[in-house]
Amino acid sequence: MDKVLVTGAAGFIGYHVSKLLVENGYDVVGLDNMNSYYSVPLKEARLHKLHTSSKGSFHFERLDISDSKKINTLFEEEKFDSVIHLAAQAGVRYSLKHPEPYVETNINGFFNVLESSRKHGIKHLYYASSSSVYGNQTKVPYNEEDRVDHPISMYAATKKANELMAHTYSHLHELKTTGLRFFTVYGPWGRPDMAPMLFLEALLSDNPIQVFNNGDLQRDFTYVGDIAAAILKLLKKDKQSHCPNYCLYNIGNAQPVILEEFIQLMEEITEKKFIRQNKPMQPGDVYKTHADVSALEAYIGTIGHTPLKKGLRHFVDWYLEYYQ
Repeated sequence: MDKVLVTGAAGFIGYHVSKLLVENGYDVVGLDNMNSYYSVPLKEARLHKLHTSSKGSFHFERLDISDSKKINTLFEEEKFDSVIHLAAQAGVRYSLKHPEPYVETNINGFFNVLESSRKHGIKHLYYASSSSVYGNQTKVPYNEEDRVDHPISMYAATKKANELMAHTYSHLHELKTTGLRFFTVYGPWGRPDMAPMLFLEALLSDNPIQVFNNGDLQRDFTYVGDIAAAILKLLKKDKQSHCPNYCLYNIGNAQPVILEEFIQLMEEITEKKFIRQNKPMQPGDVYKTHADVSALEAYIGTIGHTPLKKGLRHFVDWYLEYYQ
């Protein structure tokens, strides 16, 4: 049984990845610092679900990846086979006014994970990047071969830096690294600071929503279950085949949806109408995201492309149950 470290395990994607790994027989150690960027009780509820459904194959460590000594000790003691690094300071807009935690966690913390992986012979390090590295690029769909030299937020800049740091470690130390550029992930157990949660909360409480660029934005909404399943496929494929030291993949639904359509679908599912406040484009936002996932699918086979209406229905059902 392979032992896998999942950093950010109490987070949105980290929870779903940890859960799927446990269900498929992996021995999972989850790590998270449980910071208060958003609801700590929500993170605790995710962990509770992992503990109660894991039958003993999930173990949690409350640690901060910026603590190099404790991270190194954890790697030394646990002897992981692989690492799935999902811990990060999230949020594009938050990074515009609060850049410091992005440097501390996304740069320094990532360095600590890289260095511990090198020291302790990790077979493969997977890490979360982001579609935000593409900036305001007008060429779509976004391809991994596109130049990404012009990030427009501090968050995006740190994710691009992660890719460069991983490439350096792969080149110098033959550490196998795979970067995963996620595209607008949504679904059950989602983050409260993301549009789906903000919109649904406002809709159900009859509060107005801010609709940027009058709803004329396009996003490649990707269902979180599809993300977790793709990562599991990658783990299995890499174990079976001789993969390159350095890889980079988009993970998205590959079907952009206009924000206005997203709004209409949520109204249809809940049978309620939004109160709207149209706003101009926000600094740091991009007009359109669209993933080219052909490289990933050529390697691991077809990935999930859950239709937005189906994924939103799962999300709304979870929200109503969790928040009663």
